[in-house]
Amino acid sequence: MPIYALGDVEPQIHPDAYVHPDATVIGDVRVAAHASVWPQVVLRGDDGRVEVGARTNIQDGSVIHAAPETPAVIGAGTVIGHCVHIEGAWVGDGCLVASGSVVLNSSVIESGAMVAAGAVITFDGHVPTGCIALGVPAKNRENTMFPMEAVADIVEDYVKSAQRFRTSLRRVV
Repeated sequence: MPIYALGDVEPQIHPDAYVHPDATVIGDVRVAAHASVWPQVVLRGDDGRVEVGARTNIQDGSVIHAAPETPAVIGAGTVIGHCVHIEGAWVGDGCLVASGSVVLNSSVIESGAMVAAGAVITFDGHVPTGCIALGVPAKNRENTMFPMEAVADIVEDYVKSAQRFRTSLRRVV
């Protein structure tokens, strides 16, 4: 798997984390225990720190990049869907950032908040706990659409998938 130091800065990946062989991890990146990083994900800590919390999953095709002034921090037990772009933002614990969404610099997604599929959180955006951000640019509403308990189920499914991939994935060509 492509894991790169940048100068003297090497990624720190917990031995119980799963990073798919086709993901790319560069520089000041920290991946916690039981987190999973899936195919075609890019975690790029060249301008600042990228943190992925315990049991969090970063799904296929997502890009997480830190800005010089703002690290990209993803809390524990959080779901980052397919093809998400997070740029120098903070995402709390137990969040869902759904497929195709964008979260830009200095934004804060509070613990227990959601970003809907395809939503764009503009610079310095804020999604409070219990809210879902919808649209382009995103607007917050009380989350009555998606039960937050389902996030924990998704997290557990990905922890199990990572264990399966760790033991059963094999390249055939």
